[in-house]
Amino acid sequence: MSVTAEEQYRRGRDLLAAGQYAEALEHFRNAHNLDQANPRYRSFYGLGLALVDRRFDRALELCRSAAKEEFFNPELYHNLSRVHLAFGFKAEAIRYLRRGLMIDPSNGEMLGELQSLGMRSAPVLTFLPRRHPINRLLGRVRRVWVRTGAVPIQQTA
Repeated sequence: MSVTAEEQYRRGRDLLAAGQYAEALEHFRNAHNLDQANPRYRSFYGLGLALVDRRFDRALELCRSAAKEEFFNPELYHNLSRVHLAFGFKAEAIRYLRRGLMIDPSNGEMLGELQSLGMRSAPVLTFLPRRHPINRLLGRVRRVWVRTGAVPIQQTA
């Protein structure tokens, strides 16, 4: 009895949700090998490569090509975000989460992940770039004041 690509994919999704990344990768690899044209299979295979084999370039290539082909699927942007997070690229991960949320603003999984990443404080001097030395210095001062409870803080999205 032969197993279809969709069955491999579904089993991989179940294993991924259960935190069994290595086993999930094998199912995603099988699904991708059976149907390389399917963007979902390609994206999840890329995610598996990132989480298990730590192959950032290949994972990113697979996930980007899938998201480019099926640009209306928020799940593929979520995978791109997860790949970036796996390698410590938080700003890029947030960018892809926001892109996915533009397509599906009520996606609870992506909303939760965006909230768990935290919100950054607004720059003290909004007319200067965030990385400007004056903003960085004033940001440190503000952080000390906030810790002591002296100043309320504004959040940016």
